[in-house]
Amino acid sequence: MEAAIVARATAAATALAGELHLPVDDAILIQDSNMLALRLLPCDVFARVALAGQEVAALEVEVAGRLAATASPVAALEPRVEPRVYERDGFAVTLWTYYDVVTPAPDLPGAYADALQRLHAGMRRVEIATPHFLDRVAEAERLVTHRDDTPALTETDRQLLLGTLRSARERIRGHGAAEQLLHGEPHPGNLLGTRDGLLFIDFETCCRGPVEFDVAHAPEDVGARYPGLDHVLLAECRRLVLALVAAWRWDVRDGFPDGRRHGRNILSLLREGPPWPALGALVTG
Repeated sequence: MEAAIVARATAAATALAGELHLPVDDAILIQDSNMLALRLLPCDVFARVALAGQEVAALEVEVAGRLAATASPVAALEPRVEPRVYERDGFAVTLWTYYDVVTPAPDLPGAYADALQRLHAGMRRVEIATPHFLDRVAEAERLVTHRDDTPALTETDRQLLLGTLRSARERIRGHGAAEQLLHGEPHPGNLLGTRDGLLFIDFETCCRGPVEFDVAHAPEDVGARYPGLDHVLLAECRRLVLALVAAWRWDVRDGFPDGRRHGRNILSLLREGPPWPALGALVTG
């Protein structure tokens, strides 16, 4: 976000917390992207703030609340206030429990795979309307097709991305795998190591699809520990996820730090061919 918007968003979250009797003397910026993440002190609340109308916060709150009821490994909403989306001064604000991050267990891949498997088990018990993962593919195709949205892409790279998105989509469809509710982006950046164990955050990307699509976002050694996967399908999902992320990095509105370099690196990987690295290897590398 622009500095002026960050200042307004921080002021909105601080004022809202005060109205809800959550004392705030300081707001520490944790993340600044399409959504602002703040730690409010001394109430010790984690606030997520986005421009109203540009977020899917209601879905995130509903999914997190339902998953908490299944004892799934998810970060909890702030228990001292009503669990909902608050609007203040043109911003949508959600309030969450703040967790101190601790060093993960020595066998992180095994713990990660176990947490993801338990998350998927909980998600199979939740009925909620979400987009399909192929809706995300269609949006990425639209971005790449419209040159005004991705003007910096060369024609060669544009055709590489379009061809990858379309062929991966059709191959995944051809597998006919079972589908369920998914996190959508359970990469290492959306996993917290806490005293309560590993917890997933950021459910605004929830969608329906095969579990392999979710596992494709995690490091390769996590996929090796997750039982019952179709590894041919997993490889195709990894290819698709790389193409999706590359498309987003070339969007003129993308605010990902050093996004163009990241996008060029992924294009190089797609040109080199398989084996396809897991997205988690890129996120943590």
